[in-house]
Amino acid sequence: MSSMTTTKATTQPARQRLLDAAALLFRRDGIRAIGIDTVLAEAGVCKASLYRAFASKDELVAAFLSEADARYWQWFDELMARHPNDARQQVRDLFTALAKFTTRPDFRGCPFINTAVEFREPGHPGRTVAIAHKREMHRRLEELCGRLGTANPTGLAGQLQLLMEGAYSAGNTLGEDGPAAMVTEAAEAMVEAALGGRRKILTPEFA
Repeated sequence: MSSMTTTKATTQPARQRLLDAAALLFRRDGIRAIGIDTVLAEAGVCKASLYRAFASKDELVAAFLSEADARYWQWFDELMARHPNDARQQVRDLFTALAKFTTRPDFRGCPFINTAVEFREPGHPGRTVAIAHKREMHRRLEELCGRLGTANPTGLAGQLQLLMEGAYSAGNTLGEDGPAAMVTEAAEAMVEAALGGRRKILTPEFA
């Protein structure tokens, strides 16, 4: 670690250093596989600092996911803002971005899915955040599909969300050579079918 990196790490509040360490380790190795001592070593803080910031590992897991959730919706909002008055292009932008990051060599799957798989017990703090994230995704997709003018925005939103979940899974297992790379085309086909086969005429800006 460079001296600049070390200085930056030691001047960050202990809570943020713990969250950064948890994000790195949990995404890379899974949550159950990582003990508290490993997080402490990566963050460079003592156990007393951990328990001042978080009452338990479960609370740390929930905080890690809540931070990931906030970053995700910031990214989502910025993506939607590129073409705020063109719902169909927004769908294309969303799934094009999804295809790109699910086929990156360093992609380790969706942290919300991964957490829900690791923690099946109802009411686990991490699972609660993961489920809330997926429900919010459906709500946003339904709003987007409503602006497309489909007869059944709820149904199309469910289909698109299933497609997204499949891309996360395929990207995690098969990488850039798998079907996640084709998720944009699949989403376009779903939208076109929902619109009764009406193709969007692309302007030169989008061509």
